[in-house]
Amino acid sequence: MRRRTGPAALLAAAVLVAAAGCGLTSGSPMADDVKPGTIGKGLPLKGADLTVTSKEFTEQLVLGAIMGIAFEAAGAQVLDRTGIQGSVGTRAAVENGDADGTYEYTGTAWITYQGNSKPIPDPQQQWRAVREADAKKGISWLPPSTLNNTYALAMNQANYRKYHTTTLSQVAELARSDPAAVTLCVEGEFANRADGLPGMEKAYGMNIPAKNITQMDTGIIYTQTAKGACTYGEVFTTDGRIKSMNLVVMRDDRKFFPNYNAAPMIRTDTLKKWPAIASVLDPVTRALNNDVAQTLNAKVDVDGQDPHQVALDWMEEKGFVKKG
Repeated sequence: MRRRTGPAALLAAAVLVAAAGCGLTSGSPMADDVKPGTIGKGLPLKGADLTVTSKEFTEQLVLGAIMGIAFEAAGAQVLDRTGIQGSVGTRAAVENGDADGTYEYTGTAWITYQGNSKPIPDPQQQWRAVREADAKKGISWLPPSTLNNTYALAMNQANYRKYHTTTLSQVAELARSDPAAVTLCVEGEFANRADGLPGMEKAYGMNIPAKNITQMDTGIIYTQTAKGACTYGEVFTTDGRIKSMNLVVMRDDRKFFPNYNAAPMIRTDTLKKWPAIASVLDPVTRALNNDVAQTLNAKVDVDGQDPHQVALDWMEEKGFVKKG
């Protein structure tokens, strides 16, 4: 899952980053025995020393490893500084030169880093707006993936067969026609965020009684939704438990929730020195989508596999890299 960050937490994290001064000091070399597959031919990054970073949760660890492995296959020496706690520290690492790149979410940049309160509904327009704003800060955004790790409501198969809803508009209609049918399991933060439950209710004309809403921790939401303890549970659209628990995700047909498309966020100075980074990453980024993310995340969160190994296996399976 992706952690959401409120203003108070962001301020505290920013203070910690500022106090740290010299930034990251940890990291270890990536030592994967890989060579070019469909990417990295001619070793266009040979001679480059590149540092990749990521946040600490599963999807980010996998994406950070994917980026690093792509760089390795193209000839670069790669330092692994993935697993930074929180968005602010990861962003600061790229800004101050402690890292050269990461996979970041456009919605996180637009709302958290750039201070906007209203998301842009069209994902490409939001990416372009983010890219333009960050160009002034020495950060370059390469084209995004369709992987969109945003909020959603989901239900189990039994409730799906009973109510047949596939969109949030249909959930709203069900809430009006049969109020008792719509019960929600949500996080406390989602229950109070403008881009969470209150905003969703307003956008879709829902009026769900407080007695029908139960707040709980994220992991419990998935298990309770799978059991049918609540009709709908708040989920993140790329979470591996959606697939492993065979949940049905409701489509946000009015495009209320912000777009959180994953895209390479690269330090501009690095990209100027090594422009081949763009062509190395582009095919990989285009292959990333919600189904891929759910599958890879489940291998870690459900099957207990190592995130780096999951990333390496996928890169080899797709033919992006070959074993050395």
